[in-house]
Parts: sequence; structure tokens; C-alpha cells
Amino acid sequence: MNETGSPMATQHPLLELKDALQHRILGQPELVESLLLALLADGHLLVEGAPGLAKTTAIKALAEGVHGAFSRVQFTPDLMPSDITGAEIYRADEHRFEFQPGPVFANLVLADEINRAPAKVQSALLEAMSERQVSVAGTTYPLASPFLVMATQNPVEHEGTYPLPEAQLDRFLLKVSLDYPDVGIEHAILKLAREEEALQTRALPQVSPDDVLAARRALNDVYMADAVTDYLVHLVDATRSPERYSAELAGVIEFGASPRGTIALDRCARALAWLEGQDFVTPEHVQQVAVRVLAHRLVLSLSGQAQGWSGVSVVNHLLERVAVG
Repeated sequence: MNETGSPMATQHPLLELKDALQHRILGQPELVESLLLALLADGHLLVEGAPGLAKTTAIKALAEGVHGAFSRVQFTPDLMPSDITGAEIYRADEHRFEFQPGPVFANLVLADEINRAPAKVQSALLEAMSERQVSVAGTTYPLASPFLVMATQNPVEHEGTYPLPEAQLDRFLLKVSLDYPDVGIEHAILKLAREEEALQTRALPQVSPDDVLAARRALNDVYMADAVTDYLVHLVDATRSPERYSAELAGVIEFGASPRGTIALDRCARALAWLEGQDFVTPEHVQQVAVRVLAHRLVLSLSGQAQGWSGVSVVNHLLERVAVG
């Protein structure tokens, strides 16, 4: 810990990188923060937003800052699992097969418009995300560390798409929905774009993969009081038995968050506290990440959807109903 008692020994490079990313990726602070939370908590990020909202720019900038290998996969209906995982290539001159790694063998992977690929392709990515490995022709190949997948979905176009199954949605640590920036931010974006065209963009602070792995270990030293833990657990429980917390939600949720959601909420709250330079988690940290962690894990009933409820509105409603402490 530093002189103030915060576990900051390996945090400074990440804080510098966070500030630099916020200056480069204007108008999307939640996206930048969520990328860093996913990186720190060893998870993956699902981003929903229209084209042109700096999704690709953000993850490429993060890869630049952490010295990580970056790859991008454009998901299409004709994509094959081997296009992601790689395949064995026959070397005729040597009379043998050689494994040719696919784009998933990188530190940061952008799965662009993931819902445009069929289920078998999504399943191949699912193994890589959850197991941190790829199996080809009976052989298992470990993936790089750190490893982060940022998948995107276009919320406007649904023709020719394959909705992500609940099992895969649950594999994403966080989900973020992006909106257009306001006019003031748009002016700043235009100015930044002109500077980039003139090659005036400042280099990002550098964070090594070892720094990231050390930071992940440091999350275990971030203190969470029993009262905060109880609040976190009750918040997740409220997604399973919402009628106990609000009569308005009776019959709205068909399936609540799983224990994986509880663990994700704990890790993200710790990571947020750590990013803010604090050595303890507050209820506010839990509240700030709750929608991003829990909303996409909920399966709403048909009647709940008909009433106009969404995962986001349900979690926000529960945040108002579940008591702190």
C-alpha cells in the first residue's frame, strides 16, 4: 500500500492510461471505464451502439496502451468457427499438419457485430471466452494472458442476425449501451479528429501485461465490509425474487442473475474502487456497476416485456428498493 493506505503500487500506470484514454475517446466515459473494469476483473465486455461511436477506436487504444496484441473479427453469416479459432494446415513438403492460430489468439479481440454469426461460431468464441483455450483436432491451445473480448451489437439492424443465447450473455462480465454525444462533445471530437489527421496525437502511457496481472491480484486486497457484501448479495437475490422487494415487479422476471452474476458484481465493484484509488468498496461502487453487470443477465417474462420493462429499468428499479445495510 502507499502512504495513504491505498493499494496503489501498480495502479498508477493504469490511472494514467485511464486519463489518457478519456482524453482520446471523447464522450464515452462509461465505455472506457468498462473496458478497464473488464481488463482488471478478467472478464469480457458486450457493447451495444450505433456505428461510429468509437467502439473500435477504444479497444485499439487500450491494446496500444497495454502492449497487447489486437485482432478484429467481422462477424458475418458465412463465418466458420475455424475463422476464429484457427485450423490445421497440411504442409505437403513436410508431410505433416501444422496449426495456424486464428484471430482469437490475441490479448484484445474485437468481435464486431457478434450477433450476425450463427450459433456454431458463437459457441467457438464461447469456449475461448470461458475456458481461455481453443480445441482444434483434439488438441487444446491456451490463449494469451491477459485476454479480453469486446463484442459489439448494432441495436438498429436486426435482419439477418442471430440473438445471443442466455448462456453466452452470461459469459460477458459487463454490457454497455452507447448513445450519441452532445453538441459540445461533438465539437471536441471534431477538433481531436483534425489533430489526429495532422499526426498530433500524443502517445498513450504504457502498461505492461505484468502490470495488469499484478493489478488483478491487488483486487483481493480491496476491503469489502460485511454490510456491503450483504447489500450486494441481496441486490442479486432481488433479481430472483423481485416481488419481495417491489410489488410492481411481480411476474416481470422469468430468470434472475446466476451466482456468476454475484461474483461479477463483486469483482467489478472492487475493480472500480481500485481504479478510484480507494482500498475499500462502498455501496456506491456496487450501484455504479450494477446495471452494467446485471441487466443483460436477466430474462424477462413476456408480460414484463409487454409492460415496457427492460433489464436496465428493472435493475434501476431494484436499486431504489433494496436497502443499503
